[in-house]
Amino acid sequence: MTIILITGGARSGKSRHAESLALSMADSVNAIPIYIATAQAHDDEMAERITAHRSRRGAAWRDVEAPFALADTLDQTDGAGPRLVDCLTLWLTNVMLAEQDWRGETEALCTRLRHQSSSVVLVTNEVGLGIVPDNALARRFRDYAGLVNQMVAEVADSVIFTVAGLPMKVK
Repeated sequence: MTIILITGGARSGKSRHAESLALSMADSVNAIPIYIATAQAHDDEMAERITAHRSRRGAAWRDVEAPFALADTLDQTDGAGPRLVDCLTLWLTNVMLAEQDWRGETEALCTRLRHQSSSVVLVTNEVGLGIVPDNALARRFRDYAGLVNQMVAEVADSVIFTVAGLPMKVK
């Protein structure tokens, strides 16, 4: 079992790299990879993004939607093959907007990650490399996303930073 965190900026190639890793893990254990999607289609543009992601992946995946309760979803899918969680920052957005305890949810996620029997690849965004946001909610999101990434990176066996489609091993 391996936990891999893949981070990077928007359109850096992190999802494509994560999909490739999860597919190769599935092939090595003769399993179907599980795509755990955290996105919610609140508007037409997001629905189009979700459709594009699904069509790019093709039929080789089992899809599970988990906009919340990510730790529970990992437990429910454990043992069925490698999982790809895409993405932690959308999950954090869902948790924050629902006014749930982001830190408690992240701690539960990290605890559960330590006890999985099947591999997990997690995608997240590196949001702290740009300008300071101009409003309090965006600043809290940036800060919380950085903390979520640190907490998950601590339990991950490997951390990969992607830039311009190129993965770089950080841990």
